[in-house]
Amino acid sequence: MNDELFRLTVLGCATPYPSVDNPCSGYLVSHGATRIWVDAGSGTLGPLQRHVQLDELDAIWISHLHADHCADLLTAYYGALYADIRLTAPIPLYGPEGIADRLAGFLTNTSARSPVESAFDVTELHDGHRASIGPLRLTSRAVAHGVPAFAARIDAAGRSLVYSGDTAPCTSLTELAEGCDVLLCEAENAQAPIEDERVHHTPEDAGDTAAAARANRLIVTHIGRFLTPQQAVARAAARFSGPVDYAAPGATFSIG
Repeated sequence: MNDELFRLTVLGCATPYPSVDNPCSGYLVSHGATRIWVDAGSGTLGPLQRHVQLDELDAIWISHLHADHCADLLTAYYGALYADIRLTAPIPLYGPEGIADRLAGFLTNTSARSPVESAFDVTELHDGHRASIGPLRLTSRAVAHGVPAFAARIDAAGRSLVYSGDTAPCTSLTELAEGCDVLLCEAENAQAPIEDERVHHTPEDAGDTAAAARANRLIVTHIGRFLTPQQAVARAAARFSGPVDYAAPGATFSIG
């Protein structure tokens, strides 16, 4: 396989807890020797190590601080500082405001705060945040999830991947995904809530977002417990004329 390919590898996509054979949300985005762990949901650190060790990561990017998207940062912390990993520098970690204190709040067991920053070099995201990691250019936009949450656009060599994180349909996601090669979009809800605040996509919403953004390809992920992957793909495809796939755990997709 060409090492310079821009690739998305699915570590897991279950919600709100892992399945026997499917961890929670986590992805490895790679281009050449550059590798980013995108969301670190429960159980994703295991399959991540099929591809890269913690000290080989160039960055970690976290969409929001719900456990099914970030819980494995806790065990990654222990791995980075207290096991067989020898970091030459803390791993760059991009995440919502307060991420370091949230981790420290769980990890601290004495009067001394756990040294989270020894494992992670933390940068807090904001709407419109931009970062360059090797050949990958990341743009983060705030999205509609009821808590601070972000979507990411990752561009490299004229190709683009957009990850929705968790969000209801919103203008910022559609704008971010404009003309992208691949939209990796959550499809949690079997039906949109009637009275409660909307914080997720349905499969139809995912198709509509892909169509409105003129994405070239849609991959549905984070499919809720009341949907099958086949149902989600079929329902999204009824609203989007391009290719629609499911983010099956272990699958790798070429971008562009």
